[in-house]
Amino acid sequence: MSTALGQGRGGTVASGNNHSAAAKGWGLEPQITANAKVVLERRYLKKDDSGKAIETPRQLFERVARAIASADRNYGKTDSEVEKTAEKFYEMMAKLEFMPNSPTLMNAGRELGQLSACFVLPVGDSMEEIFDAIKYTALIHKSGGGTGFSFSRLRPANDTVKSTAGVSSGPISFMEVFNAATETIKQGGTRRGANMGILRVDHPDILEFITCKKDSTRLTNFNISVALTDKFMKALEADGEYDLVNPRSRHVFKTMKARKIFEMIVNMAWRNGEPGIIFIDRINRDNPTPKTGEIESTNPCGEQPLLPYESCNLGSINLSKMLTMRNGRVDVDWAKLGETVRWSVRFLDNVIDVNKYPLTQIEHMTRSNRKIGLGVMGFADMLLKMGISYDTDEAKKLGADLMKFIDHEGHKASEALAEERGSFPNFAESTLAKRYKSIRNATVTTIAPTGTISIISGASSGIEPIFAVAYVRNVMDRDILPEVNPIFAEVARDRGFYTDELMKEIATKGTLKDIRAVPEDIRRLFVTALDISPEWHIKMQGSFQDHTDNAVSKTVNFPKDATPKDVEKVYMLAYELGCKGVTVYRYGSREDQVLSVGGEVSKTEETTLQEEEAARLPRARPYLTRGATQRLETGCGHLYVTINEDERGLCEVFTQMGKSGGCTASQAEAVGRLISLALRSGIEPEAIVKQLKGIRCPSPLWQPGGMVLSCSDAVAKALERFVKERDAVQERAESGIAAAPDLSQPTTTKQNYVDKGDVCPECPDCGSMVEYVEGCVVCRTCGFSKCW
Repeated sequence: MSTALGQGRGGTVASGNNHSAAAKGWGLEPQITANAKVVLERRYLKKDDSGKAIETPRQLFERVARAIASADRNYGKTDSEVEKTAEKFYEMMAKLEFMPNSPTLMNAGRELGQLSACFVLPVGDSMEEIFDAIKYTALIHKSGGGTGFSFSRLRPANDTVKSTAGVSSGPISFMEVFNAATETIKQGGTRRGANMGILRVDHPDILEFITCKKDSTRLTNFNISVALTDKFMKALEADGEYDLVNPRSRHVFKTMKARKIFEMIVNMAWRNGEPGIIFIDRINRDNPTPKTGEIESTNPCGEQPLLPYESCNLGSINLSKMLTMRNGRVDVDWAKLGETVRWSVRFLDNVIDVNKYPLTQIEHMTRSNRKIGLGVMGFADMLLKMGISYDTDEAKKLGADLMKFIDHEGHKASEALAEERGSFPNFAESTLAKRYKSIRNATVTTIAPTGTISIISGASSGIEPIFAVAYVRNVMDRDILPEVNPIFAEVARDRGFYTDELMKEIATKGTLKDIRAVPEDIRRLFVTALDISPEWHIKMQGSFQDHTDNAVSKTVNFPKDATPKDVEKVYMLAYELGCKGVTVYRYGSREDQVLSVGGEVSKTEETTLQEEEAARLPRARPYLTRGATQRLETGCGHLYVTINEDERGLCEVFTQMGKSGGCTASQAEAVGRLISLALRSGIEPEAIVKQLKGIRCPSPLWQPGGMVLSCSDAVAKALERFVKERDAVQERAESGIAAAPDLSQPTTTKQNYVDKGDVCPECPDCGSMVEYVEGCVVCRTCGFSKCW
C-alpha cells in the first residue's frame, strides 16, 4: 500500500524514501526491481562458460564492497575495520543510495580488475606515436574503458612529411584508423568501445572535422567535439576573424571569420547532434595540476576532462533516496546526504588503489593526481517527490544548493582522507596548495552519465528530466503494455484518475501535455525532456556546473521543428553560464530527407503508364520452388533470408528474425511479402535491390565486406548476392563447369550501435524504446547503452 508524503514545495507528490526497519549492512537484501535484476544478469553478474549467471545481485555487491574496502589495509586498518568499511559500502549499494561506474561493478574482485570508466590518451605527430596510441586504445577498450583523444597535434592534410618527402593525410584519416580498431574490440565481453575525438577550432583541418560525420556511416565509434578557445569566442562576439595555425610549424595557415565556422558547427549539430563543443581554455583554467600537463581532451561523454594518460573513476549518489519528511513536507535529508558523500569519497579513493591499470603510464598519472568524480542521479525523481517542476527557478536553486553541498562535503572528506593517508603526490605543485593544507584528490566532483547504473538503482538519469511519463513496451505474444513512471502512477492512484486506458493513451504520446484527463497541476509537474525549453536544460546544467570540479554530462533536447538559430542561442547561453561543454539532440534530426519530385508527365505518357500498371498483375505463386537460405547478421539479430525461384525466375522471398515477435520481425516479414509480390509482377531484382539498399535503421552493423545498415539493407544484399551467384553458376554450367553457389555468410560479433537521429528508435537488444540522455543512448528495459 502506498504512503503519500503529502504536499511538496509545489504540489501533490508521491511517496519518498521508505525508511523501513530492515536490518542494515550484511543483513540487508538488495532493494532492486525486477527490471534491474534482468539488467544485472545480462551485463554484470559473473557467468560460467555457457553464459549462465553464477552469482546473485547480493553476491555482486558483496564482491565489490569487499574488494574496494580491502584498500584500507594499505593504511594500517585492521581486518575488523576493513570488514566494517566493506559492510558500509555494501549497505550503500544494496539500498541503492550510491553506485560506482559500470567497470567497478563488473570487474572489482575479479581477475580483470580494471575499474575506471574514463581515459585520455595523447596522439603525437609521428607515425610511431599515432600507432602506439591505437595499441593503447585496444588495451583500454579490452579492459572496459572509454577513451578520449585530441588530434590537434597532428599536422594538417597535405602538409609536408620530411622523412618521406611526401604529404600528410591529416587528422581525419587517422581517426578512421582508430575507428576501425575500435570496431574489432569488444570491451571485456560486456561493453563496446567508445571514443571522443577533439580538434581545436584553430586547426587548419577544422572545416573537414566539423563535417566529418555528415555521412552517418563514418566514424561510428566516435563522438566528436570542437575545442573552442577564448580567442575564437572573442572573435565571434566581435564578429571578427581568428587564425588557423599549423601545429607543426606554428605558422598561421589562414585567417577565417569566426562567425562562418561557428555557423557551420551549429548547422551540423542541428542536423545530427555532432559535433559537440567544449570550452577548452575554461577547462584549463580549472586544471588543478597545470605544471603536470595541459588538458587537451575529455572522456567519450565529455564530462571528464583529463590529462594525457590520466584515468578517472566515477560514482553517483541517488538523490531520490536522500529525502525525509519535515513539517509535513518532503525535504532533502541533508544529514544523510552528507554521510553518503563522505563514504562515497572514501569508496572512490579506494578504487584508485585497488584498480588494475591497463598501462603503467596510466597507473603513474592516475596515482599522482588521484582524481575522482562523485556525481548524482535521481534528480528528476527528487523534484517529482518534492512537487517541484523541473523548469522553474525553484528547481534550479535546489540543484545549485545540492551540488554546492555535495562539492563542499566531498572536499571536506578528501581533506580528512589526506590527514589519514596523505595528499595526492602532485599536490605541492598544484593550484590546490593555495587553498588547502592538504587534500587527497585533485578533483572530487563530476556529473557523469548514469545510464545502466540508474536503471540498477531505479532512478532517473543524472540531472536529466524524465524522458517520458509512460511509453509502450512491446511484449511478445501479449497485449501492448504501457510502462508508466512509478511516481506518476502513485500520484494518479492517490488523486483518483488512474485507469489502464488513460495510461495507454499517455504511453502513445509519452507526455501529459495534451492529456486533459490529467489535472493541470500534475501536467505541470510531470514535464518531460521535450516539454522543457532548451534554455531551461542549459540553465540547469549551469546551476550544477557552478559547483562541480570537472564537467556536467547533460543533453539539451530540442523539438523536431527547432531551427539552427535555436541551437546557436543555447551554445551562447552555455558560454555565458560557465558550462564547459554542450551536447544537443534535436528530436528526429536524422529522419528528414529531401524529396525530389520529377517533372510533369504528359497525357500520352500517363496513359501508357496506366496501361502498364493495369497489365502488371502478379502471377500466381507456383506449387514448387527451389532456392537457398542465407543467414545475415544485423544490428537487430540474426536474419534468415530465403530466396526461391521457379522456371520463370525469382518468385518469392521469405524473411525470419532469429528472435521472433516485435516490430522488427513484422517489418522484415512485410518487406519479404512485398518483394515477392514485386518479383511475381515482373519487377527486375536489380530494381528492388536499388530501392532497398542503403536504408538505415537505429542499429547498423559492420561486417566483413561492408556495413549492414538495416534489415531492409540486409535483404537487398542477400538478393543481390543470390542473383550474382546464380548468374555465375549459369555461366559455369554453360562452360561445362558444374558448381553450387556459395551462399554462406560470415558471422560477426554484433555491434550495439544506435543512431541517435531516429524518431522512434528501438533498442537493438530488446526492441524497447531508447532514451537520449547525458550524451548516451540508453535502454531502460534491458540496460543497453552506448555513447553517441
